[in-house]
Amino acid sequence: MSILKLKLRVASFLLVLLLGSSLAQTPAVVSSSDWKDIVQNRLSLYGHRNWIVVADSAFPVYAEPGIETIVVNADLPSVLRYVASAISSSRHVRATVFLDQELQFIDEHDYPGVSELRKQIMAPFAKEQVSSIPHTEVMTKIGEAGKTFRILFIKTTATIPYTSVYMRLDCGYMSDEVEGRIKTAMSAVGNRQPK
Repeated sequence: MSILKLKLRVASFLLVLLLGSSLAQTPAVVSSSDWKDIVQNRLSLYGHRNWIVVADSAFPVYAEPGIETIVVNADLPSVLRYVASAISSSRHVRATVFLDQELQFIDEHDYPGVSELRKQIMAPFAKEQVSSIPHTEVMTKIGEAGKTFRILFIKTTATIPYTSVYMRLDCGYMSDEVEGRIKTAMSAVGNRQPK
């Protein structure tokens, strides 16, 4: 085999690798029924510290390999209802919900329908389940979690900013109160041991 043919084969191989790795980073575009299968599949795999985010259409795609983004042709409230119901029906996880604090300040005049959308976003959750924090803080939490834990982003057709709903999964069969008592008991034992 000539050196030219060998160089062409190597170049072709490298091109295929390059294209393959760039395609792996692009979001999956799935049909309206397939995304529900993906949610159910990921939910069975996920545990505490994983995240599921139902996002507006301008949400960015992350470069971290553990952060998966899918695009669905469905409105945010219907996707959120499905995801929230799937989580609450699950035995092993529950959701702690974060909203962008900025959502509270979006005016109906600027984005008609935002008041109704805010109600629809809150509807699937208990009040104590939801925290509103600045967008930059939520993004920091997501970025940090994505370094170690898997995250699923579901981009919807929503076109009102700051409407993404961030659900951090926690252990479904242990409450925060029980965990607090365990940590307090551990601390008490640690303080009694001689040093």
